[in-house]
Amino acid sequence: MKNIAVIGSGTMGNGIAHVFAQYGYTVSLIDISEDALKKAVATIEKNMGRQVEKGTLTDDARKKALANLSTTTFLKEGVKDADLVVEAATENLDLKLKIFKEIDESTKPGTILASNTSSISITKIASVTKSPDQVIGMHFMNPVPLMKLVEVIRGYRTSDSVTNQVMELSRKLEKGPV
Repeated sequence: MKNIAVIGSGTMGNGIAHVFAQYGYTVSLIDISEDALKKAVATIEKNMGRQVEKGTLTDDARKKALANLSTTTFLKEGVKDADLVVEAATENLDLKLKIFKEIDESTKPGTILASNTSSISITKIASVTKSPDQVIGMHFMNPVPLMKLVEVIRGYRTSDSVTNQVMELSRKLEKGPV
């Protein structure tokens, strides 16, 4: 797993993108607003700058992480090469179902589709996809770069393989998946 797409550039989305980029993953940050994407990148740069000041990140590592990050307002383009898509859009069922239907149609076979939701059924979200076994909840805590917990939520049809991959990936990000 190398290519990560994050949908939604708000507080959670930019934090998730930050962490994946920091740990060497290629990240495509996707939002419907170019202004929101610019604000997200500025937030990530500021937060990484703080990490450099505190000595938890080197300036070289910061530069590499920022180079791992790209942005787009085109969802299909942003997810086409992803191994994992993490949706972090507004907590709105209709919006999430629309997004998951579109990413399911735009990703390569085997792509894991994750939602950062804390309140919407993963089984319900997975029901609009052709591969509900590839859909999982990956709920990060705020602020993502600092908080270690990742809540991994299986849907009714989420496969053991997908669950194990997301648990292992969370550990690679130095998170504590439960």
